[in-house]
Amino acid sequence: MSGLRCQPWRAVEMLQRSGALGQAPRARITSYRAASRAISSSSSRSTDSTNGSSSTTSSAAKPAAPARSTAAPNPGSGSRAAAPPNRATTDNISKSGLEDKPLEIESALEDKIDWTRSFHGLSAEPFSKEIAAILLAETDPMEVEVKPDGILYLPEIKYRRILNRAFGPGGWGLAPRGESIVTPKTVTREYALVCHGRLVSVARGEQDYFSPDGIPTATEGCRSNALMRCCKDLGIASELWDPRWIRNFKAKYTREVFVEHVVNKRKSKIWVRKDDVVSYPWKESGSK
Repeated sequence: MSGLRCQPWRAVEMLQRSGALGQAPRARITSYRAASRAISSSSSRSTDSTNGSSSTTSSAAKPAAPARSTAAPNPGSGSRAAAPPNRATTDNISKSGLEDKPLEIESALEDKIDWTRSFHGLSAEPFSKEIAAILLAETDPMEVEVKPDGILYLPEIKYRRILNRAFGPGGWGLAPRGESIVTPKTVTREYALVCHGRLVSVARGEQDYFSPDGIPTATEGCRSNALMRCCKDLGIASELWDPRWIRNFKAKYTREVFVEHVVNKRKSKIWVRKDDVVSYPWKESGSK
């Protein structure tokens, strides 16, 4: 027992040694953890600094957006500046129309007839024999004219004279049935011929024009053309629509002549009455 028994001072020494041996690994672990923290901290700082420098470098290397020019284009650089559109000082009457729609009668009285829509008295009864004799009288060849292209016609003033003889001045009239239609080349409008308070005929007149300044004259020609067409229903100058009568008239009263235009010297062949001479701007050339 005495051989196994240890001295007190030796036991204390052994305990001190065992404590030193236990503290050594813990010290190493502690120092390893501290070193790891230091390494990770330094690496994170270096990464942040690297990112900052790279972003600075990329922003510095990125080219700046070009400034937008606000200067006006140079007319001599090949691109022409757009000219302002021309504006007419007045509206073109051939596009806007005449706006001459007939007035509508507001009164509902029986003695008021709206000739823009009414067909009052149409074919109610024939006119008297005296009136019919004037209307159906044979056309006087001396009153018939011929156009250069050979078309026969009766001047519109002679239709009015026949109507005045038949119904008396003021006993007949033309009533517009609608608004004037103006196209780029023609004026047209519908009219009704009223005689002694009765509707006789309805026809549409037309007249060509060459410039907007001629539209007012064309409207009057349109009215006369409608009158001529309405008078066909009354039998006035009906021979002018008879082909056989036309051929006989041209053979007896007209001739074809070769002419030359005074201005442009153009030669052509036209029709004239035998009792008429070739007038300006033509002159008779006698041959082709």
